[in-house]
Amino acid sequence: MKKHKRLDTNPTAKQVGGQHYKNLSIQPSEYIIKNNLDWCSGNAIKYITRWKFKHDSLDKQQEDIDKAIHYLELLKSYLNQK
Repeated sequence: MKKHKRLDTNPTAKQVGGQHYKNLSIQPSEYIIKNNLDWCSGNAIKYITRWKFKHDSLDKQQEDIDKAIHYLELLKSYLNQK
């Protein structure tokens, strides 16, 4: 069986594709995992946290807000199916 190489650094200390999470006091991934959030809630948290930090463009900022809303709509829909 192949052994995996141990990570020498904390994965939250680096970010691939920008800096929009690194400067937060708690990264969305940490919050999502520590609070055992489901997929839709976690993605809503991710997008609503980053909208003003990731993009300079108003269109892209609004797109992130729309994505957060979409995940909340999905969550609401799934809850109504139960």
